[in-house]
Amino acid sequence: MSYAPRPFSLRVADEIIDDLKERLRRARYPDEASPERWATGTDLNYLKSVVENWITTFDWRRFEEELNAYPQFTVLARNTHLHYLKVEGRGPNPMPLLLLHGWPGSIVEFLDLIPLLTDPARFGGDPQDAMTLVIPSLPGYGLSFERGKPRLSVPDMAAPLVELMRDVLGFDRFGIQGGDWGSGAATTISARFPEHVIGAHLNFMMAVSRDIKDYPNPTSEESKFLAEVGTWTADESGYQHIQGTRPQTLAYALHDSPVGLAAWIIEKFRSWSDCGGAPESVIPLHRMLQNITLYWITDSVNSSFWPYYASRHGARLLEPGQTVDVPVGYAEFPKEVRRPPRSAAAKTFTDIRRWKTMVSGGHFAALEQPAALAEEIRLFFRGLRQVESVHVR
Repeated sequence: MSYAPRPFSLRVADEIIDDLKERLRRARYPDEASPERWATGTDLNYLKSVVENWITTFDWRRFEEELNAYPQFTVLARNTHLHYLKVEGRGPNPMPLLLLHGWPGSIVEFLDLIPLLTDPARFGGDPQDAMTLVIPSLPGYGLSFERGKPRLSVPDMAAPLVELMRDVLGFDRFGIQGGDWGSGAATTISARFPEHVIGAHLNFMMAVSRDIKDYPNPTSEESKFLAEVGTWTADESGYQHIQGTRPQTLAYALHDSPVGLAAWIIEKFRSWSDCGGAPESVIPLHRMLQNITLYWITDSVNSSFWPYYASRHGARLLEPGQTVDVPVGYAEFPKEVRRPPRSAAAKTFTDIRRWKTMVSGGHFAALEQPAALAEEIRLFFRGLRQVESVHVR
């Protein structure tokens, strides 16, 4: 099969930006019943301040310039429209690395990570660690979304992503890194296509069992993990139930109201990050607004819910008893929403080579702690690259 990637440059029509700002100016806000800020959801005054910044200060054109400074393409892989960045590493033998985002994230997550991985020498690192990055918008997300096209579950994303790396770009072997749904896609790729995977580095372990029946004699660490999962499920998982059962109903509100979209996503930036209650203290406000605006201008929020619906209705990352046997590295950030112990993870991931407990950071590691995450990625793949050079010969 012949592939013809098309160069891509992002330029949103002025009328779309004007319409967005007009909707923001005309927003109708509800009252707020709870005297405790954020107790029942996104704080009203905080959201109003974000919207004011969105209208008066935020510069979408500056984001377009930043994104368009990197080579971008679109291609059809496995009949799936994919948008991706391909950024060449600046070193003697750059390793190809597939970087995968999650929800409610996007390619925006990786903009501060790109130079750290492609050009480590620029930051005092070893040029031997340079990587060539392939950063797709996940199928159905952002610039990989097409209206009316079939939706893909996360495990169904594996084949087109492998086809992108192997057949479109010619990388028969490559590394993978991911968090959130990106971790799920990395897990499925590693299990189904291990011959193409040098190693998988994760900052979220999605495939570790949370079912108490799988822990007949739990260790103290495993008991703590299960208790934390129970607390999180009770207090934080409402979005999963809505997106997994009635995504279409929710989409009408968020597709039509940019303020509603912002409230839905910002609450996650706050709840899931290591921010001490102030999300902009670890994730710059302009990055949050770039991410939210990207969902808005691509009309992709409804499609972004589909993995939750598919997961709730039978889509599995792994088949029962299936394991991931490629080398795996894991960075455990202290405010991650789930932090399984290594003993639990080892039941699924059989070749864990590196397990690092990080000092600070949460679910949005690439946004919150790009330098720390980049260092972990480099350290994990450094040893594998030496073995890989022998493997390739």
